[in-house]
Amino acid sequence: MNVSNLLERALRFEFLSKEQGVFLYQNAPTADLTFVANELRKIQVPHGKVTWQIDRNVNTTNVCVANCKFCNFFRRPGHEDSYITDIESYKQKIEETFKYGGDQLLLQGGHHPNLGIDFYKNLFKQLKELYPTLKLHSLGPPEIAHIAKLENMRHIDVLTQLKAAGLDSLPGAGAEILNDRVRRLISKGKCGGKEWLDVMRAAHKINLPTSATMMFGHIETIEERFEHLVWIREVQEEKPKDAYGFIAFIPWPFQDDGTLLKRLRGITNNVTSEEYIRMIALSRIMLPNIKNIQASWLTVGKRTAQLCLHAGANDFGSIMIEENVVSAAGAPHRFTSKSIQEAILEAGFEPQLRTQKYEFRELPAHMVEQVINY
Repeated sequence: MNVSNLLERALRFEFLSKEQGVFLYQNAPTADLTFVANELRKIQVPHGKVTWQIDRNVNTTNVCVANCKFCNFFRRPGHEDSYITDIESYKQKIEETFKYGGDQLLLQGGHHPNLGIDFYKNLFKQLKELYPTLKLHSLGPPEIAHIAKLENMRHIDVLTQLKAAGLDSLPGAGAEILNDRVRRLISKGKCGGKEWLDVMRAAHKINLPTSATMMFGHIETIEERFEHLVWIREVQEEKPKDAYGFIAFIPWPFQDDGTLLKRLRGITNNVTSEEYIRMIALSRIMLPNIKNIQASWLTVGKRTAQLCLHAGANDFGSIMIEENVVSAAGAPHRFTSKSIQEAILEAGFEPQLRTQKYEFRELPAHMVEQVINY
C-alpha cells in the first residue's frame, strides 16, 4: 500500500477498506490527511459555512439495567436517586429552550425495565400536542432494541409507531465501538453491534433521519475503529435512494472521570488533540457517503474543535443547553449561542444556525443583537 495512492483514491470519493484506513492512520502525515479531508469537505459542503444548533439534552429517566462501564449517569431500579421526568419538568425545560432560541429536545434515558412503547408514544404525543413546533431527536438504537425486546416487537414496528407519535429523528447514541468484543467488555447490557446497525437500517427504511457516532480511545484496537467506520458506511450505502439515512457522523473520545473502566481497569482517555484531529480527517476520508462530520467540542474543547474545521469537519453541533451523561464522566467544556459563533468566526468560517436535518435556520429575532458583524 502507498499513502499517496490511497489519498488520491480518497479524493475521487472511492471507498477505502478497513486495512487501507488503518494503513493511513499508521503512516500518513497529519498534514496530508487534513489537506485531503478539507478538500473533500469543500466538495461535499460547498457553501463553506460551519453549522451549529440550539437544543437541549433532557433525560427521560436515569434508571438503567445496561450497566455500561463508562457511564456515571445511570441508577439501578429502586435507587433513591432514580427518577422518571414528569410533564411539568418537560414543560419548564421546553419553554426555556424556546426562550434560548432552540427548537429541539434530544430525549434520551436508560434501559428502564418497566418503560415500554406506550410510555414513549404517550410522552411524544403529549409533548407535540403541547408544543407542535418542537422537534424530537430522541432515544437511540439501544433504547429501540430494548423496547422491542420488552414488547416482543420488530425494530421497524417500534420505530413506525414512535414516528407516528412524534419522533422526528433518531440519534446515533450507543454506538460506542460496534465490534462485539468491545461491547461485551464495556456495555454488555446493550444491544450488539449488528443489532445497532439493524435498527438504523429499519429507521432508514421508514425515512427517519439518523446520525452515527463513535466513542473511541478506550479498549478498542485501531482495526476495530476502522471496522466501525466501514460498517457505518455500508449501512449508509444500503439506505433507500431518497431516504435521509445518516445525516451526520460524530466521533468523540472516551471521557474517563470516575468511570468503572478507569477505577477497575485503569483505562484512561489518552487521545491527544492531534489524534482526534486525525480521526476527524479519517472519518471524512472513510465516509464519503456521509455529508456532515461534526467536531465534538464538548469533549475536546474549543481550540481542538476549531482545528478540526480545517481537517474535514463542517459542523460544531449544539450549544447543549443541558447535557448530563457525557458531562458526568468529566467533559468540562461549554458554549453559549454567542461564544459558539465567535469560535467559528475565529476559525475563519461563517457560522450558520441549522435544524437537525441540516436545513438553515434564521437566528431568532431576540438573538440577532448577539451576532457579530461579519
